[in-house]
Amino acid sequence: MSASDLIAVTPEGLYCAAGGFYIDPPRAVARALVTHGHADHARPGHGAVLATPETLAIMAARYGVDHAGSVQPIGYGIPLRLGDVTVRFVPAGHVLGSAQIVIERGGFRLVISGDYKRQPDPTAVPFEPVRCHAFVSEATFGLPVFRHPPPVQETAKLLSSLARQPDRVHLVGAYGLGKAQRLIALLREAGFDAPIGLHGAMVAITALYRDEGIALGPTLPLEPIRTARAPSPGIVICPPSAIDDRWSRRFDDPVTAFASGWMRIRARARQRGVDVPLILSDHADWPDLTRTIAETGCSELWVTHGQEDALCHWATGRGIAARPLRLIGYGDEAETG
Repeated sequence: MSASDLIAVTPEGLYCAAGGFYIDPPRAVARALVTHGHADHARPGHGAVLATPETLAIMAARYGVDHAGSVQPIGYGIPLRLGDVTVRFVPAGHVLGSAQIVIERGGFRLVISGDYKRQPDPTAVPFEPVRCHAFVSEATFGLPVFRHPPPVQETAKLLSSLARQPDRVHLVGAYGLGKAQRLIALLREAGFDAPIGLHGAMVAITALYRDEGIALGPTLPLEPIRTARAPSPGIVICPPSAIDDRWSRRFDDPVTAFASGWMRIRARARQRGVDVPLILSDHADWPDLTRTIAETGCSELWVTHGQEDALCHWATGRGIAARPLRLIGYGDEAETG
């Protein structure tokens, strides 16, 4: 048996005919298994959705409680029979509720990673490697140049800049689901206990994280528009696009930062005019991608959205049959890196 006996690439995404479901389909389908709540993986309009309780809560918060015809929560590690296959969800470490999907039939095991990371994250259950025959891996940062530093090093960089310039607001661009909450939690671990300002787009999801038991400390929602300048927190987190938007003009001479794995590329930081580039990613870097593939023990590798060719070349050189999927509709490097 091989991976192609269990899943196929279709215009609607990866499809498991034996189980009658799609995985993270980019368009509405009858039944979807969703790995996590980012918009390029979790879309509204499906007939039925199977996902972790946290992912379902995120989808309800973003799309409304009627985002699908029906929903079914599944906890980590619980086997469920669907048609001729058994599936279970395993932690992916990407964001709150994120999961890998394990599909088994006749002793053959296939694992679909979804997006994942191996670095510590106080807001997500750590990634769990699963031994398998076939592995479908993301490759967002699938080039040897991408080697993410320890998160504590990046938060120290931000706090050091704040200590040197305490009178200047530090405006940090970070994706609103996962990255923003992780950054807040890391700052708390580093001892920063002052209120952290939040762009309005961050407020609802941050509240959901709190509802799920994630300790984030005090945050201060900032109104969409201010007619007059007012005191602001030392650190404010906003969507990356808001840094260049009218919204940011309330701050006098802010220090700008951007939290993303893409900040490893200095030209990107210069292009954005970022004062403090923070190399903080919710995706695995090159060493963790290759380590994970080796840990699965897979003999077959399918590589999705990202730097597919380099990872396929690495795997082929180690005797693993590898192919790029070239799926369309996944990944937004400017936002989710």
